[in-house]
Amino acid sequence: MMLSRPSKALASLSSTTRVTATATAIRASFSTAPKYDWSSPNIPKNSLITGEEGVHQTMKTTKSWRNKPLFRRQGDVRFKTGMEASNLLVREALRRDAHEEEYIESLTATLQCLSPIFDRNPKYAFVAKTLIEPERFLQFRVAWIDDLGINRLNRGWRVQYSSALGPYSGSLHFGPHMNHSVVHCLGFDQVFANAVTGFPRGSAVGGSDFNPLDKSEGELQRFCQSYMTELAKYVGPDQDVPWMGRGVGQEEMGYMFGQYKRIIGQMPNNFLTASHAETAPGFGLVHFGEKLLQDKGDSLKGKRCLIIGAGKVARSVAAKLLEYGALPITLTDASGHVYEPDGITEHKLSTIDHIKDERGALLGRYIMSSTTAQFNKPENLFDIPCDIVIPCGDMHEIDEAAVNAVADLGCKLVLEGGQGCVTPAARKVLKNRGVLYAPHTMTLSGPAIVHPLGPQATDDKKN
Repeated sequence: MMLSRPSKALASLSSTTRVTATATAIRASFSTAPKYDWSSPNIPKNSLITGEEGVHQTMKTTKSWRNKPLFRRQGDVRFKTGMEASNLLVREALRRDAHEEEYIESLTATLQCLSPIFDRNPKYAFVAKTLIEPERFLQFRVAWIDDLGINRLNRGWRVQYSSALGPYSGSLHFGPHMNHSVVHCLGFDQVFANAVTGFPRGSAVGGSDFNPLDKSEGELQRFCQSYMTELAKYVGPDQDVPWMGRGVGQEEMGYMFGQYKRIIGQMPNNFLTASHAETAPGFGLVHFGEKLLQDKGDSLKGKRCLIIGAGKVARSVAAKLLEYGALPITLTDASGHVYEPDGITEHKLSTIDHIKDERGALLGRYIMSSTTAQFNKPENLFDIPCDIVIPCGDMHEIDEAAVNAVADLGCKLVLEGGQGCVTPAARKVLKNRGVLYAPHTMTLSGPAIVHPLGPQATDDKKN
């Protein structure tokens, strides 16, 4: 709706009278305008006629952005609503990367959540447009020699997704689950995980399809050195800061740090050395869960927690849950699941740590050292009554059937401890069943907090 210019008669009026007359004309033009005191010359700053920016955009600026075409392929494409803008962005991503299922799934879920923002301020739809394409996507060959002297090849990746907030920062992941789509997906998610911390950190994620679990120490060293030889061209303390992720622990980071130091010929400060960050994802997740429950007038104390996974994140989650007085009752890996009806104590967790710290060892060995543990009983993990489910493993571990099963048994909260563990369909079921859900974008922001703080980082529950 366009406002007509003030008549020339207004020019002859006094300053206060002109403001009053103009405000009255504007009020008549907008039947749904907020009911301010329009007779006052001091119109509120958050009214529709101000020039302020922000999520709650002004009417004038909102209209100018909404009139701009979001895309200009085969004619100008505009949008009227936030959801329409989200759909246009998803459609463009599908045109470019339809084969990348994990990335499209994550992008769709995120943009649908942001659609109310696009409604209030269309400018952010154009900002989101830049995020459907990373700034730089690196793929390279990693050649190494195994213990038998045979040449081996793996793919390495590093997506430097966005440097809008600061230097690229993000995790490295090794495992057969890694591919181009997964790296693209994780890089996109890392944008928001780093942003919510408030620290000036951009987004990056990398890794390789190399499986470290069935390799010797010598093979692991040679692979990590070869991987860093190529990656060193693109990373540095003020350029891109990698940190530990799935399949990348202190050993892997140590080998890569040594190779990086050898290449640059000097000791880098606070780069690839944050060994204390290994527990950051798990500890941060539990702290987030405690705050979430406190907001609902509850706490973790006494809650039975079903943990899926037995890696460093899952075990650090179990350790922190014990500090809060919760009861971790399960851990899982490729061999199956271990169920302790009375909870996994600190001593039992120490035994599991000793087993899992051995490369490639399976959780089933724990049964030999416990008289109370049940292995793969019941057969379906989700038949175990619990208050909280914490998946810390593969993508899509929690589907609709799993959500319904745990909700029927009284589960009240799902804390995502791994990227994309809960399927989009399962998230809808969680909402319909009234089960609280904490997505990984929020729960796994621990490393993005620890690394900027450096040695000053603390795990004090009061902070």
